[in-house]
Amino acid sequence: MTSAVVTGVGSALPATFEQDDVWSGYFARHYEGVRAAHRIFQSAGVRRRHAVASPMDEDLSQWGTGARMERYVQEALPLGKQAVAGALDSAGLAPGDVGLFAVATCTGYATPGLDIRLASDLGMPVGLQRLLVGHMGCYAAIPGLAAVSDFVTARSRPAVLLCCELTSLHVQPAQRDLEQVVAHALFSDAAAAVVLEPGASRGRRVAGMVARTDASTADHMTWDVTDLGFRMGLSPRVPDVLSRHVGGVVEELLGSAGLRIEDVAGWAVHPGGPRILDVVRDELGLAEEQMAASRRVLAEHGNCSSATVLLVLEEMADVDGPVVVMAFGPGLTLYAALLMPA
Repeated sequence: MTSAVVTGVGSALPATFEQDDVWSGYFARHYEGVRAAHRIFQSAGVRRRHAVASPMDEDLSQWGTGARMERYVQEALPLGKQAVAGALDSAGLAPGDVGLFAVATCTGYATPGLDIRLASDLGMPVGLQRLLVGHMGCYAAIPGLAAVSDFVTARSRPAVLLCCELTSLHVQPAQRDLEQVVAHALFSDAAAAVVLEPGASRGRRVAGMVARTDASTADHMTWDVTDLGFRMGLSPRVPDVLSRHVGGVVEELLGSAGLRIEDVAGWAVHPGGPRILDVVRDELGLAEEQMAASRRVLAEHGNCSSATVLLVLEEMADVDGPVVVMAFGPGLTLYAALLMPA
């Protein structure tokens, strides 16, 4: 059977801001009187972050959802175009070669969507197949990767997956809710794309995929559509739930390929926050340096929802050998993919 191989990765980032400046320039005032807020921002593991709408320049916290969605389309189109063009260029493909274009996002919606608008703008074929992976949250890149790799395998045509998330458009009104403080301390904006080709001799072959959802903890992570944008719910118990499942997910993923943890050359783990990475490290018995790429992406870019794990994968371009890609999100859901040298 023809394998689907990741042959190109591209990303696009809006303006960069220092975490300390975002705190002092906006959130210190936003969360005045919330004593734990500054400590949460300092301990988030984020040094820099990206935003299409800097709260230091414009306060969107009272904007209605309709206005935020209009802004999403304006900002997402150039970022998405840059990320996809970069991925195609690194793969050595033209837009006309693409058979399927998939877009994953949970931070904005419009019809016609990014998939249609970007396909037209980039010059993809009129007979292009399209897929929108919506509102799955931080782990959406991996089910998106599963869908496009199935297409590539079944149809022997190249495919592109774009993850585009603009969390800065969803800053919420000031509340004393510490879950909101944590979300505002972590989340950032980015677009990232991957190209998959059938049977390519270079790149990373998609060799396995495992999903696990613990529906009994569905209330631990939520992403609700409100009249004032989308509101994050983030329980401090999330790392504890992940600790119960991450070992089994990785064991199943590697076991299907006859591999062990020590055979893995790289770990592209979604940096949902510092404690998430600590749990993965400790439950799998990994060394801290094996978390370095994920920690670096968290520090330099923040948590960019579904795009983040692709940024980690881009960071690991020089890693030679099996790579495990892992992400977590609402459900609570864990997704993991195994990438092998082509």
